[in-house]
Amino acid sequence: MAYFDRLDDRRFHPTSHTTGAWDPAVQHIGPSFGLLVNEVERDLRCRRDGPMAISRLTYEILGTVPMDPVSVDVQVVRPGRTIELVEATYGLPGRVGVRLRAWLQQPRDTSGVEGVGFDPIPGPSEMARWDPTSVWQGGYLASAEVRRESVGPGRARYWVRTDVPLVAGETVSTLARSAALFDIANGMAVRASPEDVQFPNIDLTAHLLREPRGDWLGFDTRVSFGPGGLGLTASVLHDEAGPIGTLAQTLTVRPATAGS
Repeated sequence: MAYFDRLDDRRFHPTSHTTGAWDPAVQHIGPSFGLLVNEVERDLRCRRDGPMAISRLTYEILGTVPMDPVSVDVQVVRPGRTIELVEATYGLPGRVGVRLRAWLQQPRDTSGVEGVGFDPIPGPSEMARWDPTSVWQGGYLASAEVRRESVGPGRARYWVRTDVPLVAGETVSTLARSAALFDIANGMAVRASPEDVQFPNIDLTAHLLREPRGDWLGFDTRVSFGPGGLGLTASVLHDEAGPIGTLAQTLTVRPATAGS
């Protein structure tokens, strides 16, 4: 079973692998992030002959999405020969649940000046297995294989992969498959028990140096709560060859004793 079954060119049915961590009656938004990348890439192949590299993905989470068939729409906001801004939306008829804006750039050879300022993390074979369902409910978290090194509250390094296909019967890019795992970051380095504090994210932005390679996606994550209800989950993204970019999620922090 995949995360989604395709119904037609624009419509998809989420499967039980997409059920959420906060409420199993609604989708975990993580798989939709990968689906939106896949549909941006499909649209790109239809429009252009040459390749384009995705350098930034910004997702705005505009509301919960029930376990119902969803539609994806893609449009070019800023066309260009070497740089494009593309928008994609995900949701039910008349209501958008997630909006993605992706910057795409024409690739060029910069291997002669290549370099990164982020430290590597230990590989997946050097970390112990960890079961995310010991903290979280839902099919999405249950679909992930995790190797984790917890440093302390709100601080962890970990690797994630899944054998669940993104769309049934379809081959997708490594980036689309990886993007479906980006949103897992907010649940892997918890600062406080979700029974005591709710801290869902309202957005996610990934900046990429290159497309990930391989099955494992690595994270070096820090979770911070401010004094006034705001929070931030910040990660450096890795594959087994090294750092590939950064990821940030804005949190709305809601202690159980406080009103929502």
